[in-house]
Formats: sequence, C-alpha cells, structure tokens
Amino acid sequence: MNSRLVRSTIVVLLFSAVTLHADEPKKCSASASECERDIRHMLSGRRYFGLVVYPLAHGGIVVKDAIKESPAERAEFKSGDRLIAINGRDMTLATAREFKQALADAKETGTLFVIIQRRGAYKKIDARLDFFPKAYIDKIVAQHLLQSHGTSGSSAAQP
Repeated sequence: MNSRLVRSTIVVLLFSAVTLHADEPKKCSASASECERDIRHMLSGRRYFGLVVYPLAHGGIVVKDAIKESPAERAEFKSGDRLIAINGRDMTLATAREFKQALADAKETGTLFVIIQRRGAYKKIDARLDFFPKAYIDKIVAQHLLQSHGTSGSSAAQP
C-alpha cells in the first residue's frame, strides 16, 4: 500500500514537471542580435496586406478582421466579407493556402482587385499590398525577443 502511494506521488510530480516545462516558451538557439537582424532583413522590402481570414469548412475564405492601419483596412474590408475572387482567381472554394498564394502572386505589382460578397451583395474592392511599416517590424522583433530570449527591447531601438 505504501509503495502504491509513493508511485502515485511520483507520477503526479512527473506529470506536473512535464506540464510546467511544456508551458515554458521555447528558447531560440541564435543570439538575440542575430534574430533581430534576421527578422528585420526578412521583413524589410516585403509586402503585406493585413487581412485576417478564416477558412470555411466546405471551402472558401471569410474575413475575420483587417489589421489596424493596414492596406486591407484602408480598402475597407469588413468582418464577414466572403472572398469570391482575387485578381481573377476564383476563391469561392479556396483554402487558406490558396489565398496566401494569390497574395504572393500579386507581390510584383502590389495591386489587387478583389470581389467580395457582403450581406448577400457582390462588391469589387481595389487594394494594394504595402511594405511592412517600421513600427510593425519593431513590434514583431520585440515580441520574438521577449518570448524566445527573455529580453524586452530591441538593441536597435535603444539609445
């Protein structure tokens, strides 16, 4: 009976240790300065749209939100808009991957013409992909440094 109690206690302690360890953020193997440089290099000069979407179970893409001050918000996308077509590409049964590919295909010109369905009516929206703003890149860098390196600031942003 006593050995059963000991085994149960050990199992509970091991489970607790594994659970606590699983909740810890993963640490990055690179230095903070390397990560900052790589993230800035990766995002500088890249275009983004700023549209948060979710796929429907039977196919298709619906707008969840437009990121504040993004090209998508300036183009007046609204939550609940269903994407019908992007630059002539049918999106009625598209997956999230196909949506991302349609945006990637438009990166050279940066122009989009999107057909949406809003409250049963179809509407054409002209939009442009834009370059990531410096403030947005700073936010991504700071978030990575905090989560993966335990530091709160960007070395470039400090005096």
